[in-house]
Amino acid sequence: MIPNLREKCGVVGIFVPNEEVSRLTFFSLYALQHRGQECAGIATYFKDKILLHADMGLVAQVFDEQIIDSLNGNFAIGHTRYSTTGSSSSMNAQPLIAESELGTIAVAHNGNIVNADTIRLELEQQGVSFKTSSDTEVLTQLICNATGTTWEEKITYMMHKVEGAYSLTILVKDTIYAVRDANGIRPLSLGKLNAGWFVASETCALDHIGADYIRDVNPGEILRIDESGITSFQGLEPRQNAFCLLEYIYFSRPDSILNKQLVHPVRQKMGRLLAKEYPVDADLVIGVPDSAIAAAIGYSKESNIPYGEGLMKNRYVGRTFIQPEQSLRERNVQLKFNPMKEMINGKRVVVVDDSIVRGTTTPRVISMLRHAGAKEVHMRITSPPILNPCFYGVDMASKSELIANYKSLSEIESHIGADSLGYLSIENTMQATNQNKDSLCTACFTGAYPTNVPLQFHKMQMETQTTDRHGMQF
Repeated sequence: MIPNLREKCGVVGIFVPNEEVSRLTFFSLYALQHRGQECAGIATYFKDKILLHADMGLVAQVFDEQIIDSLNGNFAIGHTRYSTTGSSSSMNAQPLIAESELGTIAVAHNGNIVNADTIRLELEQQGVSFKTSSDTEVLTQLICNATGTTWEEKITYMMHKVEGAYSLTILVKDTIYAVRDANGIRPLSLGKLNAGWFVASETCALDHIGADYIRDVNPGEILRIDESGITSFQGLEPRQNAFCLLEYIYFSRPDSILNKQLVHPVRQKMGRLLAKEYPVDADLVIGVPDSAIAAAIGYSKESNIPYGEGLMKNRYVGRTFIQPEQSLRERNVQLKFNPMKEMINGKRVVVVDDSIVRGTTTPRVISMLRHAGAKEVHMRITSPPILNPCFYGVDMASKSELIANYKSLSEIESHIGADSLGYLSIENTMQATNQNKDSLCTACFTGAYPTNVPLQFHKMQMETQTTDRHGMQF
């Protein structure tokens, strides 16, 4: 669940010859909506023009039949967003459009650029003006104002200037580019769709439209998709691979493939290892829907404690972590989950969840279970304690927000109201992924960042600087 974390964004790019692709893009974004629920947008290329519709809201709220039908063209990119950098505003909805001497460009971005404020200031000093507080606009304007006579040269220039995480889909005249940072922090997959091509943040989006998964976009790679097919360029040489460990733990859907592995069995293995690390006498194992379910099943199988659905999820309430204000997140916890008293009453319950971040919503879940009659509540977490902020697209701005930084295990246990608490060790978390430990970003757990990061960073940083420099706030 990770109710206190806001997730990254989702991006797609589609080209199908002689076919209108806006509807396919819509369905793809729908499949990626777990990655962001604040904004959604689609840009298409049609008759020498980029058409765009983007706004705040869920995918189904932003688009209707009339809007989808108006987005003509067989090239399209799409985006579903939550705000990692910049405010929750329709002005920051993506894709973003800009003009260059090479023509119009639209950009959709998943990730976070840690030196975006520095680059923005450099561009402003060159006379470039900005309309939003988003780091995506910084990327877009950097490409537009880069030296080079081709889009490939301009994109390569951008890749050499920025630091951080980015998986991009870029739309220009009769062409889509898919771009991934040299550390491969954020996922990006390539698929084949009839005579066309498809890129998306997760393979589940490919499945939803009937595309076949081909491979991942490689770290530092630029893929050009046009009527001639696929062309690969190496914009940057791959650096230390640093794929985000939280993608396995929580962010990605269980039916997605990450690094050639289905996520669901990885999470089951996390649950099995957690049961070995933190066994307990109990009557029932439950998982906090949805992403902890697989781990709860794994815990049950390893411990031989029966698994059951103790918390029912209201699927018409958005994910709590993407709410802009903490008060809204807390209110949504009660709207989102309802304990099944008949399953829980009088029982010693093991609750499996993904993380405890700020320690504000987990106590509410435990309180619900006790109110439903749980005799004991034992909390088991399928990640290590989160000790450090993330600078690559997860909304953890400072150490002071993270409960594990200022409370011991026993203090957290008391704070959340659990009878016992256990976190999966970093060693077992990485073991469950079957990945080399040097190929994963574990910075939020270990403090070992794969890139240079600022000493202080906040998602509203550029917005504050915009206010300071111009006397107004976008």
